[in-house]
Amino acid sequence: MTQDKNKMAEDRTDWAEDRTILANERTFAGWMRTGMACVALALGLRAIFGEADLPWHPARGVATLFCAIAVVIFWMARRKSCETLSRMSEHATKPIPTRSMTMLATLLSVGAAGTAALLWII
Repeated sequence: MTQDKNKMAEDRTDWAEDRTILANERTFAGWMRTGMACVALALGLRAIFGEADLPWHPARGVATLFCAIAVVIFWMARRKSCETLSRMSEHATKPIPTRSMTMLATLLSVGAAGTAALLWII
């Protein structure tokens, strides 16, 4: 009887860890969306203010700031997600590899930087 209870308690703990891994992935995805929203906001500023007569128009500066914030968000999310995964042990689920999180953060950062550059060129 005691062995059954111990096994059930271990199973519940394992399932809790798996749920935490999946919640970590959802949180990571949420932060990636937040970063992309910052890039979209930068593009929206460009659309609202159109072509600026001044080369150093304040709207360009603010849009660039939002692209920089996006890059910070991408890398903070990657760091926190990888830290969380390092403390977890998967049981019935297979987490996204940290290598994939790094690749995604890198690609989205390059995209945000490219968007910021385009705001100054076009």
